[in-house]
Order: sequence, then structure tokens, then C-alpha cells
Amino acid sequence: MTNYLLAGGGTAGHVNPLLAVADKLKAEQPDSKILVLGTAQGLEARLVPERGYELSTIDKVPLPRRLSFSIFRFPFRLKALVAEVRALIRERGINSVVGFGGFVSAPAYLASWLEKVPFVVHEANAIPGFANRLGSRLTKYVGVAFRGTKLPHSRFVGMPMRIEIETLNRERSRQQAQAHFGLADCRKTLLVTGGSLGARGINETISNSVGLITGADWNLLHILGPTADLPTSKSKFYRPILYSDRMDLAFAAADFVISRAGSATIAELTGLGIPAALVPYESGNGEQVKNTVDVVKAGGAVMVRNRDFTTKWIETDLLDLIENDAKLARMAQASKSVGLLDGTERVLALIKESLGLHA
Repeated sequence: MTNYLLAGGGTAGHVNPLLAVADKLKAEQPDSKILVLGTAQGLEARLVPERGYELSTIDKVPLPRRLSFSIFRFPFRLKALVAEVRALIRERGINSVVGFGGFVSAPAYLASWLEKVPFVVHEANAIPGFANRLGSRLTKYVGVAFRGTKLPHSRFVGMPMRIEIETLNRERSRQQAQAHFGLADCRKTLLVTGGSLGARGINETISNSVGLITGADWNLLHILGPTADLPTSKSKFYRPILYSDRMDLAFAAADFVISRAGSATIAELTGLGIPAALVPYESGNGEQVKNTVDVVKAGGAVMVRNRDFTTKWIETDLLDLIENDAKLARMAQASKSVGLLDGTERVLALIKESLGLHA
């Protein structure tokens, strides 16, 4: 029996791959024990218990971004967290630690290294964060979701995904998907999503362009985000919804996607081979812009800056694109060429390798 500590949280980009790996470990090793390390404030506080896993929380101690008194306190606060995680590792007899980035991963990596417990790092973004840059210098078992990510000891493993995405047959599920969302089966479908929280700028442009898109003989499936205002449908071919817990069916219905450029979304689009227009969220360290590089270079997607994603762009660029069946087919093939659907299995192989087991 192996006792695992999976560390990560804060955002869906850290929590979802963590849960995908947890589910796969549990399926393959039903006698294993899985403990998740997170914070009480992140998405993991809700999602981890909902999935049936035990969550142990520590304080959120972010690396200070500017010179202030907190930068002098940071080493002492980090040291205290490392001691806390070391005690947890000893108390729970942890044999393996797997980190997915975020605030809790840095103390988990340091604690594992000091306790001589093997650990694995998974980096979901093209630009790695502080925790994974640190962890990758202390272990040789480092997996990345983008080929261009620069980390010591890294190897390309892709993104761990939900089983319903990994096993999705879009062609066989298409009729079910159209019925689920009430989409006309005589039309292609444009799926628009701003991610788990939605994207106001994308929503505004799409809401102002419904007539243009449906007038081009396309269905429009628009996932606005849970905090948005649901517009009144302007067309029987327009389906606005706030949230979908069946993204597998949304992808099965989609012939083209407009979305933010989160790492998980790009991994799903390229794994399934769906052409897209990516509108990166441009704050932070710019990782969403960097996330688009591989698929755009391959020709599987176009990247549109926030300032350029307007009704005029829909009219002059998008309509020309989605009305060209041959172009869409080439983009779908190019998207598929940079993606994969076995990221979860590849991370498990890395974990097994770190433990000296045969994958």
C-alpha cells in the first residue's frame, strides 16, 4: 500500500489535474491512501471533499511580488510551513508526494526533500511559477504540459484530464450532445467559453454578435460563467447558459471554439483536435499568451488579443474562417498534432518511476 500526498490548489488549473491523477491512482491502486494538501481559501476546499478525498490545509503564504516588510517575513513563514508539512509526512507515513504548483507546493517540495521522500512536479502552464521552479531543482521527476516549458529535468507529459474527456468519442457523442443542449442538428456549432469564471469581454462581444454568427448558419452555444447575467435568447440557434457540468458534450457538439487560453482548455482542445480562436487573459505573468504558442504555430488555432476581440473581428475574420470547411479541417488536424489525451497515464508513469516501480 502506498500513501500519497498530492499538493496543489488555488485555481482550477492546479486542482483539476490533481484530481485527475488522484482518480487514476485510486482506480489502479484501490488500497492506496490519498491525502490532498491545499488551503482553506482555494477551489480545492470545495472540489477535493466533493470528489471524496481528504483535504489537509495549511496557510496561504504567497511569494511577495514587491519590496515590503512581508518579503522579510516570507522565509520564516515558509520555514514554519515546511516544518508543518514534514510533520504531516511523518505522521501519515507518506511514501510519495506529487505537486501541481500553487501556494502549497513549495513547502511540500522542501518537506519531501528534507524527509527524503520521492516527489514529482507537474507544471501545467507554459511559464512555470515559483513553486515548480523551486521543486524542479530538487527532483529529476518533472513533467510539463507544454513542450516549450523551461524547467530543469523536465519532460513532456501533457495535461492530466478528466476521464470523460480522455475517453470522449466526439463523433459518436455528437447527437447526444446536440440533444442535451437543444442545438439544431442541421448546423455546425460554435462553442464560446471564458473558463470556469467566465470572461466579461468575450461575453460582451459575443452577445453583440449573435446575429452575425447564427446568420452564417451556425449554432451558437455560449457558456457565460456562473456570475454573469443570462441574456434573453435572440435566436432559436443561440443557446446561452451560465455553466455546464457536461463539458465533454459541449466539446462533442463543437466544430469551432472561442475561449480563454488556460492550460487545461488548450490541452483539451488539442487532445480532441478542435480548432479554436484563443483570447488570452493578459494579466499576471502573461502565461496565457505563452500557452497559445505551440497550437498557433502548428496552425490549430488563432490567437486574438483582448483589444482586437470585437464585433468587427467577428465579422471580418471569424466568419471568413468558419465558412471555410477545408480550412477548419486543416486546423482540426493541426490541433490534434500537438495534443494528447493520455497525460494522466504519463504522470502516473513518472510517479512510478520516482518510486522505483515499473510503469
